[in-house]
Amino acid sequence: MRVLALVKRVPAPGARINITEDEQYVDDKNLGHAISPHEECGVEAAVQLIEKHGGEVTVMSLGGADSEEQLRAAVSVGVEKMVLVPTDGSPWDPQRTAAALTTAINELEEADGAFDLLIFGNESADSGGFQVGIRVAHALGRPMVNGIKGLELPEGQDGSAEATDGHIIARREVDSGFEVYELPLPACVGVKEGINLPRYPTMRGRLASKKAELVAIEPVPDSGAHAHGSQAQVRLVSPPEVASETIILGTGPDAAPAVVDLLEELGVM
Repeated sequence: MRVLALVKRVPAPGARINITEDEQYVDDKNLGHAISPHEECGVEAAVQLIEKHGGEVTVMSLGGADSEEQLRAAVSVGVEKMVLVPTDGSPWDPQRTAAALTTAINELEEADGAFDLLIFGNESADSGGFQVGIRVAHALGRPMVNGIKGLELPEGQDGSAEATDGHIIARREVDSGFEVYELPLPACVGVKEGINLPRYPTMRGRLASKKAELVAIEPVPDSGAHAHGSQAQVRLVSPPEVASETIILGTGPDAAPAVVDLLEELGVM
């Protein structure tokens, strides 16, 4: 089974986000970065499938040269190959991103055969557009389901798209339980954070990630947003900060009556 996991370098979740003076970019000079959380779970899901059914995982990212850090982080937890679609590091709109990723995927598949499964994050942690995975799946003509909280291959199936009954079971959480989808391979899915608990890299994995070869696939030169009449960013706006008030009920045993009064007020006593 061949699986491709798509990841994005984003500011570390929970960090204070500032906007540059021209309101066009996130000022990340003093921010740590990580793989977007949904996509980190996507990498783990890909590695788990390969561990159980055999095959290999490739990880791909579109971004600046510093995105290599996130690609090597994926290799350190079990991914075999990594591919960067290099940019100058400036934000790309969903159409342009999806077009560049589709071109890169087609190039890889022409050389080595089709991927059985493409795993995207449900949405990125920074822009939250929910578009790239769906656009890539549409461009490739493959089925796609977002919001996935469970992935498995039927018992006895090796996951190869060449098998006449090759398919994967995907589960999406809803209020009443789960929706279950049976997708013919090759297919695409967008997974949500919580589908699994991503593993920590081992020392052996970290050493392997330093030696792994980085493959770069240049995006199409004229795939810019304005050249194709797609979305164009106007400006970024920071949301207003909401201050929360903390009330100290007391200290030690003297606080007990106040705690009881509060519990009664909330209706839990």
